[in-house]
Amino acid sequence: MKNPVAVVPVPTFSVPVDGIPAALHRGETELPFVEFEPGVEMQVLQVDIPSGLWVVRMRMQPGATLPTHRHGGEVFAFTLTGSWKYLEYPEVNTAGSYLYEPAGSIHTLHVPATNTEVTDVWFAIRGPNLNLDAGGNVTLILDAGLVLKVYLSRCRNLGLPRPQVVGA
Repeated sequence: MKNPVAVVPVPTFSVPVDGIPAALHRGETELPFVEFEPGVEMQVLQVDIPSGLWVVRMRMQPGATLPTHRHGGEVFAFTLTGSWKYLEYPEVNTAGSYLYEPAGSIHTLHVPATNTEVTDVWFAIRGPNLNLDAGGNVTLILDAGLVLKVYLSRCRNLGLPRPQVVGA
């Protein structure tokens, strides 16, 4: 007869052992998606305000378009489902695609209206996102601090408990 194996529940995050920093875990349902703008939901996964890092997951409906913007730092993106593109470039990002954007990149994120599913993309962004008008003037500066503030406010307005965003 085999010895039974004890099942030990895995904690949401670990306690440091011997001074070694612990890995942090958040399950998909622990951080809610909230409306960022019409047709776009955002889940804030991590912020590091001093370094300017913000990691978000965006779910975008077919036909959604974000404002034209320029990044003050690098952006790393991975598409989970659906497809999207920058109106200024011919490439289309599809499920499984990885995208790197250098600092200073200017573009307009667009989800084709012909998509048959929600487009789900993970972004790690360093520095500010500068929304631009047609003349190239800055109309809004989004950074780690403002994204966190908006996210927490939208969660609070929905009556949700304060989400445990990594770094917040």
